[in-house]
Amino acid sequence: MKETSFESFLKTDWNEYMTMGAAACVVIAILILLYHEFRVLKIKDYKQKYDYVNLHEIRYFWYAVLAVIVAAGFYANTLYTEKIATHGELWFYVRLFITISFVVIGYFVFYSMVRIYYPRYVEKRLVKLRNKPRVSPTGNLMRKLSEEEEDTHLDASQIAEEANVHSVDYDVWIDDASGHKKIEKYESYLHAEQCPECNFFTFKITKEEVEVKPTQTEPGLLMKHYQCDYCNHREARETKLQPLGKNV
Repeated sequence: MKETSFESFLKTDWNEYMTMGAAACVVIAILILLYHEFRVLKIKDYKQKYDYVNLHEIRYFWYAVLAVIVAAGFYANTLYTEKIATHGELWFYVRLFITISFVVIGYFVFYSMVRIYYPRYVEKRLVKLRNKPRVSPTGNLMRKLSEEEEDTHLDASQIAEEANVHSVDYDVWIDDASGHKKIEKYESYLHAEQCPECNFFTFKITKEEVEVKPTQTEPGLLMKHYQCDYCNHREARETKLQPLGKNV
């Protein structure tokens, strides 16, 4: 039996287009990840590297995953082409509908997985970047000060900011040989912690309230309100604020 133009198109051109589309999407996914890592490697300052990873890594990873999902959809449209060509044009549209449905399902499933599981990896990477030894302009390795040591190196505005709503955290690095000092500012409310209810890294600060303001001699009290983006678990935690006199 002579092949119809539809059967001929399906067995040759269609499969070729779908294979090319799948390959192109896989290449795009790899390029997205390589571009992100190249940008990270280009940044020399660890604090700037930290900020870039914190702001962009999950988004770029999701774009790469999305490209792979689309690639799988293209590839799925090359399966059983011989049978579909012999059974009629209707089955071609059935396969198209099924693959599009699975792509949509895959989009929501993998979006949730990336949002729930990937932050754990990102947080580990951020911790490493935050604690990576800094190098002073003279080439010496710098030492990260403890919470007690760093207070004397912060000015009044920085100390007040740490006690503010959506408080920040400061890291102080010092070169003991030359005396060079580097102060880095981190915004704690941007980071996810492990939820005590579902154990996913989707537990974030939503609000902070200074319940008792610290004085020169008396400590204060800060209430941090957390909420999980996944299971909606809510929790409030108290944090002591040091007396202002200790920071002078």
